[in-house]
Amino acid sequence: MGAEAAIADPDRVSTLMPAVDGVALVYILLGSARGEPDALRVLHGSRLEMLLVRLIDTAVRGVVYEAGGSVPADVLQAGARHVRGACARSRVPFVLLDAPPEAYNAWVASAVGAAEGLLGGLQ
Repeated sequence: MGAEAAIADPDRVSTLMPAVDGVALVYILLGSARGEPDALRVLHGSRLEMLLVRLIDTAVRGVVYEAGGSVPADVLQAGARHVRGACARSRVPFVLLDAPPEAYNAWVASAVGAAEGLLGGLQ
């Protein structure tokens, strides 16, 4: 499919931007991120908002947000609200990936289905 993983520092949004050059679909897979509770809230809050705003000026035409995982549910729900709002404002389609990551096969099927659905909508 031409997919490539990019490893960057989600606390420094500028480190993520070179990875989205020419990319149509972005997966934000931080549902099982580890760290202090306040840091996780910022990561799925203001950092996520900043990333979503910066994606508007790129070729990205779809976002998949991992809304399931070991991060506290209220933090993931807040992140999902940010994704819904930002994507609605910018008219960028999105999928909330809520399959539990520990159910590997179901998670992979959901992740692939998200790509197929979003990329199919771009045609």
